[in-house]
Amino acid sequence: MNDRHIVHYICKTNKKINSYIEQQLKDKGIEDVVPAYRNILTALYGNNGKMSMNEVSQLVGKDKSTVTAVVNKLIKLEYVRKEKCTEDRRKTYLLLTRKSRELQDKFDQITEEVYEAAYKDFSNEEKEIFLTLLKRLNNNFTLE
Repeated sequence: MNDRHIVHYICKTNKKINSYIEQQLKDKGIEDVVPAYRNILTALYGNNGKMSMNEVSQLVGKDKSTVTAVVNKLIKLEYVRKEKCTEDRRKTYLLLTRKSRELQDKFDQITEEVYEAAYKDFSNEEKEIFLTLLKRLNNNFTLE
């Protein structure tokens, strides 16, 4: 078995998934959202439309400066807005706008289509094994 191509295939798969998502977004008439934006919006959809910047950063697995840059673009596009916490002024919340809430059904559809494509021809047992191995691989690169 030639196991030297694992990083190549992971990168190639990631690129294909992102291209697939971009195409799904375009097909549904969402021209101004890219996969990086979608990750943050999806995190907010799953948390009642309100999360702190730190919570979003942790959930999407990106550092705060990266999330801030994406959030600023989402604010400019009027998909999210910021709100300072009244109890702790150091804390900033992100909130979905009406414009982003109108996209939620389409995003949910895209998510389901991605899962269907990703797991096409996988048995339930294969899905579980694959996810277990992928988590283990991910944990192998955890910095201490």
